[in-house]
Order: sequence, then C-alpha cells, then structure tokens
Amino acid sequence: MSLSFFKDFGWEAEVVCVDEKYSEIPKDELLLQSVPKNVIVHQVKAFSKKWTSKFGLGSLALRSLWFYHKKVMLLLPAKKYDLIYFSTTEFPVCVLGAYWKKRFAVPYVIDMQDAWHSTYYQDKPKEERPPKYWFSYRLHKYLEPIAMKKCDGLISVSPAYIDTLQQRYPQLKNKPAAVIPFGAFEKDFEIAEKNIATCPPAIQFNSDNFNVVYVGRGGADMQTAVQLLFYALKEALQDEAEVFSKLHLYFIGTSYAPKELAKQTIFPLAIKCGVEKQVTEVTDRIGFYSTINTLLAADALFIPGSNDPQYTASKIYPYLMAQKPLLTIFHQQSSAVPIIRSCSPHSSVITFPDNPVKAKQQVRETLNHWAKFSTTKNSLDRKTFEEFTARQMVRKQVEIFEAIVKG
Repeated sequence: MSLSFFKDFGWEAEVVCVDEKYSEIPKDELLLQSVPKNVIVHQVKAFSKKWTSKFGLGSLALRSLWFYHKKVMLLLPAKKYDLIYFSTTEFPVCVLGAYWKKRFAVPYVIDMQDAWHSTYYQDKPKEERPPKYWFSYRLHKYLEPIAMKKCDGLISVSPAYIDTLQQRYPQLKNKPAAVIPFGAFEKDFEIAEKNIATCPPAIQFNSDNFNVVYVGRGGADMQTAVQLLFYALKEALQDEAEVFSKLHLYFIGTSYAPKELAKQTIFPLAIKCGVEKQVTEVTDRIGFYSTINTLLAADALFIPGSNDPQYTASKIYPYLMAQKPLLTIFHQQSSAVPIIRSCSPHSSVITFPDNPVKAKQQVRETLNHWAKFSTTKNSLDRKTFEEFTARQMVRKQVEIFEAIVKG
C-alpha cells in the first residue's frame, strides 16, 4: 500500500524481500498489481525448511537472515540510501539494522505490526501458548534489545506497543514515534472484484441462512470475545430456535500453521457453548483478495478482539470498506474501538471486560436483527475515514522518515 504513495511525498523506495518460493504461506499473485512498476524489488534466498526443520527451525526470518545480510551489504555501499525501513512481522531480521547502521551510518525505523518480545503468555497454561513458545520467548527476549537500542524511530499499529518499548528502552523516548495502522486502499477492492473468477469467496454460502463471516487468526486470547458471541447465540436459540437457527457463523483462516499441523481454536468453543451447529471453522489461510470477496459475499461481518489490551486488529479497514452489517467485540482499551466507532457509526461495537451482562445483551440485540434479516447497508463516514486511507498513512510515515534524516 505504502509503495503506491511514497513518491507523492518525495521518497523513492526499493524493497528487499524473500523469494516467495521459500515461504509456505498462501500466495496471492494479484498483490503484485498493487506494487507500482517503477519500484525496484530485490529478492533474497532462504535456507530450505526441508533441512532447517530437522533442527526445529522453521522461522522464515531465521532461515533468511544470512541472505538479507549478504544482499543489503552489497546494496548499501553501491548507492546512497537515506533510511532503512523494517516493515515485517519476521522480527529477527530487524537485528541487522544495528549492524548496517554501525557499518554504513544509515538510520533505521522499525514498524511494529505486532508485539515482538511479549510477556502476555507467561502466566498462561501450556495448552494456550503458541507452538515452540519456550524457544521463541527466549529468542525474542534476546534479539529485541539488539534492534531497539540503536533504532532511530518507531512506527506501530498500536500505541501500547510504543509505550511498552519506550519503557523497556528509555532512549527510544527521544526518538520519533507514531501510531500508524495499515491504511485503507480502495484499489484493493477494485482488484478483488475484477478478479473474482480467480479469487472467489472461500465459502459458497447457503442463501437460506444469514451468513456471518470473520476472516483472520484464532487463538486462546480471543476466547472472551468469541464466547461472548456464542453464549448470546445459545441464549437466543433457547428462546427462539426456529428464528436463530438461520444464523451461521464462519471463522476462516484461523491458523498460521500448515494444514496438517493446524488446530481449531474456535469450534471447540462452539461445542462448549452448545452452538456447534451454527458454527464453521476453516483453519486454512486464504489469499488477500479472496478475503475481500468473501467479506463482500457475506450477509454480515464479525471481528473478535484479543484479551490483550495492547492488541489491535490491524487490518480492520477491509471490514469497514465492505460496508456490511458489522459486529465487533474488543477489549475496552483496544485502539480499534474509537476507529470503528468514528468511521462506521452504525456498527455494533461491544467492549469487555466492563459489564458482561450488558455486553451480552448488546450482542443479543444485534443477533435479533440479523436472524430476522433486518439489516441495512453499513455506510462509512467518508470524511472521518479519509484520515485512515493508505495515502494519509504514508504521509505520516514520511513525516517520521524526514524527522530522522534531517536530524
């Protein structure tokens, strides 16, 4: 998204990324249509997972680290670069910034799209922790300081991430920082609709049902939000089974793990709450444009938030741009809450942990409308939403860049 607008603000960008053949995540070739043709892209290799997995290492960041180092060590002395911008959730790669800065005096910015070293799961039972948590926790605890102590600026999707890092590394308090979420990019919807034949909706919905969709990760940290929805649905089914049995909830792309290793985290909650007949969970990830077409094909949309107050649903804008009836359940401190309320005033925005009885009643009211197919188009407040477009996000990014290079 940013690549389409950097030049408008006087910046030329080159991209260094891993060759797609080394990544196991679903590929979406159409994403290349959103990259301007004049942008130079350098691809690097990675060690084959076939070999590294024998040592328990599957991380793309660790497999590609040496190749990033090797490539950028050729680029930096060959041409004048003003800044290095790390925009990735493969955080171990960011440690290279400190070395490149020392060697070539090029400042670097890290974009925190998620928490890097997080203590969130430390007090959670083993079954709720991510795979290989023992190793990843210690690795991130060791690597994060290497990258952060020499970092020249921070960008984050959440103010909480910046606050946490500034507390850990006080020197960052004197560095430029800004909260800049993923911007809304209207061209994505044009590409998706134009290519619906090759990127169709992930589900062929039953037109007799009222189909509610969430596309995104699952996990134990979303249990509060999901259970709030399920318990409200269970209560509704007990009162008016015939009416509410028409509701069907789809949770798609809930696991990052390969298909053979993926575990359902939503459907077990549906069984626990007694609403399994109304719930379908598909763990397989789907492509970005298939996601958009799935949202557009649904009758209504749902976004659950994490129990972690620092979490923000960084990709909420496609849900808003779809202009479908929308129910969201977030921690009351999530930065997503004021954004959704201001941009989509007709959405149902429920928060926790305040007043769970009231929250369940609010969810029930939304389900009442949906079960009776009583909905209207969920229009955007375009004037407010303009602030969150990709172009405006790039303007804010560039302000950080210029503050750094101008000293």
